[in-house]
Amino acid sequence: MNKPVLPQAITGHTRLFAIVADPIHHVKTPQEINALMAVRGDDRVMVPLHIGPEQLAEAVQGLRALRNLDGFVVTVPHKGAMLPLCDSVSPAAALVGAVNVVRRQADGRLHGDMLDGLGFVAGLRRAAIEPAGKSVYLAGAGGAAQAIAFALAEAGVARLTIANRTRAKAQGLVERLAGLFPAVTFAVGSADPSAHDLVVNATSMGLREDDDYPCDVQRLGREQIVAEIIMQPEHTPLLVAAAERGCRVHLGRPMLQCQVELMAAAMSAASEEARAAHAQP
Repeated sequence: MNKPVLPQAITGHTRLFAIVADPIHHVKTPQEINALMAVRGDDRVMVPLHIGPEQLAEAVQGLRALRNLDGFVVTVPHKGAMLPLCDSVSPAAALVGAVNVVRRQADGRLHGDMLDGLGFVAGLRRAAIEPAGKSVYLAGAGGAAQAIAFALAEAGVARLTIANRTRAKAQGLVERLAGLFPAVTFAVGSADPSAHDLVVNATSMGLREDDDYPCDVQRLGREQIVAEIIMQPEHTPLLVAAAERGCRVHLGRPMLQCQVELMAAAMSAASEEARAAHAQP
């Protein structure tokens, strides 16, 4: 029987991460990251911070002053409001208009990033699904879908079709992406996901039992891969229908697992930067 991994002792040398949310009781990122830090033997720990929208700007100013803080994860409802509070943001965060991780630099400056898309692509690659060169159908044009669309285009997909109930929103996203990735063919799609190698649900459809499908599942074929971002239920109605039609399915959880690793890597890099700055004479 494997022994449980014990948390590291917290001392004055311990580097801090945080997660900012309102409410805070439901967050699971601290458990994931702290377990990862313990396995690695890293002297770093994540703590949850309950901050309401009305105190967010003031709280962020305070976080800048914490010299042993390397950064923080941002979740509901602060992702959009955090963007203008950062000193710089990644291209993905700028496109989406939101951040979900903030790296605190040694001088207190804050850099925001959006890792939903990178986590999704990393999850695909971990499952030996390489998006480069593929034709992709993406259902959704909201925040997560925008981040995933950016990451897929950055990963080198050949064609990306974006379908959304509000067609104008999909069209706007296509136009913005086309200006950033001229080598990719973009299109606004319908409910028909056929003629694509990879079909991705980046909507919330499937969270509830009475939800409709995010696309026409009758048009799915066994040569396609169908991927989710929803983690609960693990096997959404879309994935069940896709499996019944012979498709390979890709679950939503790898996206979170890879995103946690990316978050930890970003903040660990900040730790090393801070230590290097402190060591300078």
